[in-house]
Amino acid sequence: MYVQHACKQPVSLNPLMKFWKRPFIGLAWLFRKGPGASNHFEAGGFIRSNDTVKYPNLMFHFLPIAVRYDGTAPAGGHGYQVHIGPMYSNSRGSLKVTSGDVRDKPAFTFNYLSTPEDRQEWVEAIASARKILNQPAFAEFSSGEISPGPDVATDEQVLEWVRKDGETAYHPSCTCRMGVDEMSVVDPTSMRVRGMEGLRVVDASVMPYVTNGNIYAPVMMLAEKAADLILGATPLAPEPVEFYRHASR
Repeated sequence: MYVQHACKQPVSLNPLMKFWKRPFIGLAWLFRKGPGASNHFEAGGFIRSNDTVKYPNLMFHFLPIAVRYDGTAPAGGHGYQVHIGPMYSNSRGSLKVTSGDVRDKPAFTFNYLSTPEDRQEWVEAIASARKILNQPAFAEFSSGEISPGPDVATDEQVLEWVRKDGETAYHPSCTCRMGVDEMSVVDPTSMRVRGMEGLRVVDASVMPYVTNGNIYAPVMMLAEKAADLILGATPLAPEPVEFYRHASR
């Protein structure tokens, strides 16, 4: 979700949205310079939605423009936003084969907001984003919230807005999970698919549960581990690491 604020200072990327500037931005990009050389997610972070979760479960990205992924910007000029989303939702969907023809697309059901915990996490996520954007450090920039806006106040209104406006962050996983129980599909000692010959799976689908961050780095780790398993390399010893928790005052 995007929580957006109007900006009362002319410091956002909004002027770069003008159509006539696009050729110049593209030309500079060829030399890896200019605004096209950045994705403009200038800051990010992870926090806990409440004190009961073991490790950070919400991810933030800050963007110095109020804009949607499809490139449409709200009327009113300068703005900024944070992208906020729960990383460890316990809602579970499905991925199903739709026919015997490999050219037919499979059927995805993400099943978002299907559990009380998922819904509560979203309420906490939006409240956390609002708390951050209303800190005194933003006072000299903020002209007020424009999305979802002050009319979206109660938990029910927040959830209705999330249902209507939410987007996937392209991190689906766990549809072909590895493990040693009866419901696992992939053998974690070889990455082979159980019941089939000559087939290994090494991607985000083998994760046994959703990661609490971007899936790129874990997939690279999976690939490194799978390569060692295939080559018969001696595995490294596990290293138990404590989760960081900031000491509250």
